[in-house]
Amino acid sequence: MPDLKTTPLFPEYAAFGAKTIDFGGWDLPVQFSGIKHEHEVTRTKAGLFDVSHMGEIRVRGAKSRDFLQWMLTNDIDKLTPLRAQYTFLCYENGGTVDDLIVYKLEENDYLLVVNAANTDKDYQWLISHNNYAENELQIENESANYVQLALQGPKAEKILQPLTDTDLASIKPFRFAKDVIIGDVACGAIVSRTGYTGEDGFEIYISKDCGRKLWKKLLEHGKQEGLEPIGLGARDTLRFEANLPLYGQELSEDISPVEAGMKFAVKVGKDGNFIGKEVLKKQMENGPNRKLVGIEMIDKGIPRTGYGVFYGEKEVGFVTTGTQSPTLKKNIGMALIDANYSEVGTQLQIQVRKRKLKAQIIETPFLKRK
Repeated sequence: MPDLKTTPLFPEYAAFGAKTIDFGGWDLPVQFSGIKHEHEVTRTKAGLFDVSHMGEIRVRGAKSRDFLQWMLTNDIDKLTPLRAQYTFLCYENGGTVDDLIVYKLEENDYLLVVNAANTDKDYQWLISHNNYAENELQIENESANYVQLALQGPKAEKILQPLTDTDLASIKPFRFAKDVIIGDVACGAIVSRTGYTGEDGFEIYISKDCGRKLWKKLLEHGKQEGLEPIGLGARDTLRFEANLPLYGQELSEDISPVEAGMKFAVKVGKDGNFIGKEVLKKQMENGPNRKLVGIEMIDKGIPRTGYGVFYGEKEVGFVTTGTQSPTLKKNIGMALIDANYSEVGTQLQIQVRKRKLKAQIIETPFLKRK
């Protein structure tokens, strides 16, 4: 078995009792003090996540705008410097290469933050479609240079603001600031008002050389406000309650962004063509054959990933994610099903081992931040 990759913060985990697992070839903390506790801490106070395994790909040069407009589903022209955008890389058949956030650092200079397990695939996908000269477009995998921290929760701004002169309140959702100095950490950071929890908060990108110091500084300073380190387990339940998709479950090479309910990030009317446009346009105009829906169990049971979904005797889809919601205290899930059976209130059955258990389609997102 090959050695697992670790982030620069790995040596800090033990001090907080981390239980680590193999996550896509990375040795990462699934929990520190317990998944349900960490989930509640993030919902009610604030949590700090090490997400340095995520990938960072830099795209710059005079042709960077043209290139990304062709590669990505969203409209790059809507971005100005210091703004970010959720978007997709897609295949010609509309399937998803990856979902990502693109940051416009300045004119002709973009940072793409991609899913960890897809970093190499995404990089090669971009490289393979680069038909420009080297002096027109440069694509670099800079993932090894960064530590990425996510400070999430209702107290995130209160915790971070005393450590920086940057006015955090002026950073609106999907906006960011560059060269931000935090406390006595020497490296300037990118501080972005984005996240993957459904809560307010920030994602912070900083040089790997300063990552451990920033991690310790934030946890030390935030302790009085209840800040705790949070693992992957709670990260998954938090994003699930907020209906944020996970690549490999709600999105994949076989599941398009439109099927996954993410059509807001697919701009078929933007200037120029993009990979997968024709298929995605048809799905948007005619409606996709499959839809991602929220389900709540009526019978006692948890709808786990991969379980079959039935309408009567007919199998109409499968569960993409399911769990007991720590906040709502209900057994809920997301399922990709035949669009003909996707109306809210429709009763379905979930194949749980040898039994078919009753469930019904409910509105999503399951949890909305007030």
